[in-house]
Amino acid sequence: MKKDRRQFLKNTSLAAIAAVTLPSAVKAAFNDENSSQPAADCNPTTQDYYGQGPFYSANAPSIVNNQLAAASEPGTRFIISGRVHNLDCTEYIAGAIIDIWQANDAGAYDNTGFNLRGIATSNSQGFYLFETIYPGKYLNGSAYRPSHIHLKITPPGFPILTTQLYFQGDSDIPADAAASISSGTYDATHRILPVTTNSLGQKEATWDIVIDGSGDPVGIEEMRASMGMIYKIYPNPFSDFIQINYGVFQDAKVSLQVFDIQG
Repeated sequence: MKKDRRQFLKNTSLAAIAAVTLPSAVKAAFNDENSSQPAADCNPTTQDYYGQGPFYSANAPSIVNNQLAAASEPGTRFIISGRVHNLDCTEYIAGAIIDIWQANDAGAYDNTGFNLRGIATSNSQGFYLFETIYPGKYLNGSAYRPSHIHLKITPPGFPILTTQLYFQGDSDIPADAAASISSGTYDATHRILPVTTNSLGQKEATWDIVIDGSGDPVGIEEMRASMGMIYKIYPNPFSDFIQINYGVFQDAKVSLQVFDIQG
């Protein structure tokens, strides 16, 4: 299947793709592949106010088959994916180490083993993905901490960044000392993720890591090859109607954005 896919990509012409149908980040690269201008929605990842917290364990194992949570782990399945970028989002970073740990469905951490603890690594195009369960809550003093997932992110040759992810709609965010911070060093705004539910009942969230590091320029061809492709657009240009045929290479949440000639 993978061989057929590679051959399909190799043999298919993508010249019909115009800038008006490309996502904004790709559109910028298409217009000027050597541009050093940061993307408009490029938000550097911030530290979390609580740092690593009291439940970190060093030397977690590498995640196998993207499964942070075993299939038998109680709770709602939760898939988180994204890409690791440099600080101005003009490069993707391969080989970034992402050390992940979280509470189980009941709000408890495994402090003797490595359940719900593991290491993911961004792939050759900077993408990462892990499947876990939606984390439970636990009391922090007299109040519950919002559901969260801890991460230590280490780009090759650059310092570690320690942070946490939170999730939109959590009623405990406004009162939380860390999740409620909306400016400065510990601003959590862009770490409170929208969560959707797919047709299998799994929760999904997308989060791009933007961190100090160096990598390879974000270009058109490698994004087509790793994420999917548009293979027919008609008519192009268009006024009132457009038909877009596309393919993706794994289960995915797909977003299409259409721009006018001024972008």
